[in-house]
Amino acid sequence: MSREAARSVNPALAGAGSRAPGVILGVLGFAALTALGARLSVPLPGMVVPMTLQPVAVLLAGAVLGSRAGAASQVAYIAAGAMGLPVFVAGGGAAYLLGPTGGYLLAFPAAAAIAGLAGKRTGSWFRAAVWLGVALVVIHLGGLAWLAILGGGSLVSAGAVRPFILGDALKVLLVLAIVRWGPGVLRRTTP
Repeated sequence: MSREAARSVNPALAGAGSRAPGVILGVLGFAALTALGARLSVPLPGMVVPMTLQPVAVLLAGAVLGSRAGAASQVAYIAAGAMGLPVFVAGGGAAYLLGPTGGYLLAFPAAAAIAGLAGKRTGSWFRAAVWLGVALVVIHLGGLAWLAILGGGSLVSAGAVRPFILGDALKVLLVLAIVRWGPGVLRRTTP
């Protein structure tokens, strides 16, 4: 089908074929980067949830790929782990999602979608930082909600946000720097 024919049937399909392989590679690449971020973790004393670099991958996925493809990369990551691939901090399997970190992991797609709003060319670094911060808040809310379901107040206090605040601020700055000055392949090119 020619581009003109595709455009007449569905304007959204025009040019989509030329971007599809790149988007698929981006989705798989950011799913793999999130798995790598799980391996770079620091256990925090008295906390049931370690600090990892996964949120950096989640934010980058949204900022670079856009909301839909960024979220898809995180769905792919969670699906790989649920199928048993050892991509989570301590392994894999569907049962892992029922553990203390399950709520954080399940919030990754929504956070990547929100981070996609930061990747839009708005011209405002402040606005981008706010969207990235909101994405991190979504991850924490998902995690804390799940911890509350699992064990009430004792697990929620153990998973409190305070120890993560400085690290999260540094993660936002890192993502902003990578998107702005990083390799061209990491600069947002999709709508």
